[in-house]
Amino acid sequence: MNKRSILTAAVVLVLLVHPQAVRPQQPAIRPVSLGEAMPDFTLPTLQGGELHFADLKGKTVILVFLRGLAGKDHWCHVCNYQYMEFVEAERSGDLRRKENLEVVFVLPYDRAVARQWAEAFPAQLKDIADWKNPPADQQADPKVRQRMERYRRAFPKEYRVPAGDFPAPFPILTDGARVLCKGLGVFAEEWSGSKIEQNIPSVFIVDPQGIVQFKYISQNTLDRPGLPYLLKTIRCMKQAP
Repeated sequence: MNKRSILTAAVVLVLLVHPQAVRPQQPAIRPVSLGEAMPDFTLPTLQGGELHFADLKGKTVILVFLRGLAGKDHWCHVCNYQYMEFVEAERSGDLRRKENLEVVFVLPYDRAVARQWAEAFPAQLKDIADWKNPPADQQADPKVRQRMERYRRAFPKEYRVPAGDFPAPFPILTDGARVLCKGLGVFAEEWSGSKIEQNIPSVFIVDPQGIVQFKYISQNTLDRPGLPYLLKTIRCMKQAP
């Protein structure tokens, strides 16, 4: 067998053993600016299977990076309230169909850790309700009342989920390797006073052509654009020449 035959046989063997070698390599993900294309990516979902971002072309996409853990064994309550804003809008207003929209959430953990977040979800919402409604006999305390009023401003709507339930109408991506979170520059090991692996809460709006038209990276945990603001932004995008 001559050298060319040996080389050809070796290439065929590599392709048979490693068929992914023939797949085109996706470019490294890097931070994006407004007006640039959102890099393509594929990530597993909490619900099972994978999401290919390229498959969402033709729809407006709201890409929400949830903080996740805010401390050891302590999930970010603001994230869960933010998530429920979208859930309620989908339930009551058929949000995605009306706006030709997909909403995608990203956690910087693998599926096992993301499941822990989902399991804790009902209790997290109950915490918020309890903060807003302390026992009547405690409300005379000025400090308790001050906290109550602060929480009522921060969380004006009432959301409750039965124990053992988790509403999941939207894809929840599990980025355990932090390929997307680190690539876009929204992952941190210390942020807002907490030393733990977490996302910096962020929102991107990507138009149907795949171009980033809105980008918001929070400065603190309560600094989040609300859903009404995001929908107003999307409608302004559609009206732009």
